[in-house]
Amino acid sequence: MRDGMSGIIGFDNKRYLQEQAAAIIERVERFNNKLYLEFGGKLLFDYHAARVLPGYRPNVKMRLLEKLKDKAEILLCIHAGAIERRKIRADFGITYDADALKLIDDLREWGVEFRAVIITRFDDQPSARLFKNRLERRQITVYTHGATKGYPTDVDRIVSDEGYGANPYIETTKPLVVVTGPGPGSGKLATCLNQMYHDHKRDIRSGYAKFETFPIWNLPRNHPVNVAYEAATADLHDVNMIDPFHLEARGETAVNYNRDIEAFPVVRKILERITSGESIYRSPTEMGVNRTASGITDDDAVRQAAGEEVIRRYFRYTCEYVLGLVDKETVERAQQLMEALNLRPEDRHVVEPARQAARDGQHQEGKGHDGIFCGAAVELGDGAIVTGKNSPLMHAASSLVMNAVKELSGVPDQIHLLSPNVTESIGKLKKDVFNSKNVSLDLEETLIALGISATTNPTAQLCVQKLKELRGCDAHMTHIPTPGDEAGLRRLGVHLTSDPNFSTKSLFVS
Repeated sequence: MRDGMSGIIGFDNKRYLQEQAAAIIERVERFNNKLYLEFGGKLLFDYHAARVLPGYRPNVKMRLLEKLKDKAEILLCIHAGAIERRKIRADFGITYDADALKLIDDLREWGVEFRAVIITRFDDQPSARLFKNRLERRQITVYTHGATKGYPTDVDRIVSDEGYGANPYIETTKPLVVVTGPGPGSGKLATCLNQMYHDHKRDIRSGYAKFETFPIWNLPRNHPVNVAYEAATADLHDVNMIDPFHLEARGETAVNYNRDIEAFPVVRKILERITSGESIYRSPTEMGVNRTASGITDDDAVRQAAGEEVIRRYFRYTCEYVLGLVDKETVERAQQLMEALNLRPEDRHVVEPARQAARDGQHQEGKGHDGIFCGAAVELGDGAIVTGKNSPLMHAASSLVMNAVKELSGVPDQIHLLSPNVTESIGKLKKDVFNSKNVSLDLEETLIALGISATTNPTAQLCVQKLKELRGCDAHMTHIPTPGDEAGLRRLGVHLTSDPNFSTKSLFVS
């Protein structure tokens, strides 16, 4: 069976929704209809899951909450340090605080009740304080939680008025309180435990559970889907492990990751102290309500997709390394995971065609900006591979997209889609007004030019309609894309990788 966006389907969203909703409701009922559910991973637009589980809808978790919306409300946590460091969410290229704002807007559109923002580990950092002011002036309820005194070793201090009790209590009314955040380290667990502490002082016997899509606990540790999770978190040094607590308590093999396993003894002690000695969970796996495996319908398709994601992550880390964003160990870890699955970078179908396009460009004198020749390739939905290369007129990404929509529309290569008047006008603007040294059009500029040309050119209009068919396609570039190219490809929904080379000798590119 095939999916219109991503090819072969290996995941059944309907089956998954049914089993996942039932598991969450059962856990809510276990704790007298008051459960704090830590939502790990991405609540919306989970493109990693969509890539490794072909057929998985990126917003299926929101569909899950929509199904439970009469019982659920949302708390959104964000770490004050992430605001201060302007940490970036890679899928959108926006900061964590901007992603938090986007998430609030999205929740409103889905009709799921949003309760409040919690800024965690707040120490009056200037950027975090400004973010708080901005939210409150838009009538968003904001709480601030400081670092928990005594954490992680002094349980007596943690579970006291000096620890969790020092943070404000958040009044909630629904049986299910989903605690989410824009990324790892947002303070979701601490917020759940903080709420439980205050609840139990009020004789509300609330509970805690964790919803984490990956790793999938009931797949083998070395299954490509779980390896892809390790690749995705190589910069965090996450490692999948057999949960020793679960093996001892249940005699069952289950997969979890090192941070959860290492933290479990402390979390268990805290939970027992909050609940006056009641033993809730015997393993970190028991804390989870993950039913992702129930949706997998084609293991071979999932294995192949997960392997491709491991290669994508390797390329991403090699680029982030030359940009100074990750260390060498992260790149080496990604390479080890790739080798464990017997994969090579060239196994990604678009890699070698892109490199060949760059080599071809070297034979066309004067084509490369700064003497650098860039190539790009994209694999269309029918398996056809289209290439592009840079020129004095446009970037390689621009050439690639123009060639791809021509291929999809059946337009001959010699037909020009962009009006010369439009391209000349943009080039003159860049040179004479913006004082740009390079008038070659990046992808964002090219798409604007294409949209303008479509008003008078029916062929260009046809090609504009075909842009939608690029969503979900794999692409590769021989050089790190410029901001305009990266933004354009992201908006088109292309799955891009690139070699760790710079497209210009200039240090500043914008």
